[in-house]
Amino acid sequence: MAGKANESYRAARGLVETSEPDFERPLWRKPGFNGVVSLDEMDKALSEFLASTRRKKGLNREQLAELLGISGQVYGRYERSESKLNVTRLVHLCEIFGLAPIEMIYAAAPHLFGKSSSEAANRMALMRLVSRMRPEAIASLLSLVSELSGEGEIPDTP
Repeated sequence: MAGKANESYRAARGLVETSEPDFERPLWRKPGFNGVVSLDEMDKALSEFLASTRRKKGLNREQLAELLGISGQVYGRYERSESKLNVTRLVHLCEIFGLAPIEMIYAAAPHLFGKSSSEAANRMALMRLVSRMRPEAIASLLSLVSELSGEGEIPDTP
């Protein structure tokens, strides 16, 4: 019974079976724009995002590591994709960089934001604009989008 339910769940979400070198068993993933992106490729994209963002903020590795309360060596492993970020470290980096966590997720997995790279980029651009809006404008926009969606009411937050 669980197999059929799982099969239905996978099909409904467009998940495909794939394998990863670090996993003994197959796993199910959502394909990217050009097929399934490996977890290593996502780690590398996140590492590149970290290095690029750090440079844009005018910080060297040692300065950022100090803000994180870790050594430059440990932080360097994140930028070289030798160590994986846990969620709390990702949130901490977002606090320091002044970013929303969605920015890092987009860097690693843009396919989660749209069916094409242009749709995903447009959604991310919209999220960035909304994140900089005045609170009153956000409330007005939420009401407008809720009305346009046909739902009529503002959906509950998760």
